[in-house]
Amino acid sequence: MSEVAEFEVLMQRVRQGDADAASELVSRYERELQIMARVRLTDPALRREFDSIDVCQSILANFFIRAASGQFQLDTPDQLIKLLATMIRNKVTDIARRSRRDRRDVRRLSPTRADDLPLAQAIETPSQHVANEELLRLARQHLSESELDIVNRRRAGSDWQDIARAMHSTPEAVRKRFSRSMDRVMRKLGLDASHHD
Repeated sequence: MSEVAEFEVLMQRVRQGDADAASELVSRYERELQIMARVRLTDPALRREFDSIDVCQSILANFFIRAASGQFQLDTPDQLIKLLATMIRNKVTDIARRSRRDRRDVRRLSPTRADDLPLAQAIETPSQHVANEELLRLARQHLSESELDIVNRRRAGSDWQDIARAMHSTPEAVRKRFSRSMDRVMRKLGLDASHHD
């Protein structure tokens, strides 16, 4: 099986909410993501407070919930890496912006660590954190009936055009509306909205 075909199978399992598939995805890409996060955390003060591992765990949990909810259509490993790199860039930018906005010395900030995220007490490893099914269940509780309908249609294999037709809308409008709803859910779960259209 080619790398692309293998990736497609793995992503299909992730979209189905398969915790083992999410763990496998983490084991493949986490080290590369940590390097990207470390490069982005250039401010020494931020580095002291926000570890690259913490950033990656938050990003990967965010990604898993969104992917299992049908938000992403990724066909190659390169597309995944590009998306996760964008999420890391936005996450670090948000951290720096909040630090400046609050006008506080970053050394006095309460750390936003993976250990402080919802359900983290029961999570021992990065893979377990990302693939936590209870976190996915909580995310779905914060979705409206129409938003859950989109999730179910995506998991059943419908593309954005099919869903838009059923909702009497356009694919772009439906996709963006769903992206905003997922941003809302991420904030409620304590996982910053790190994906931007």
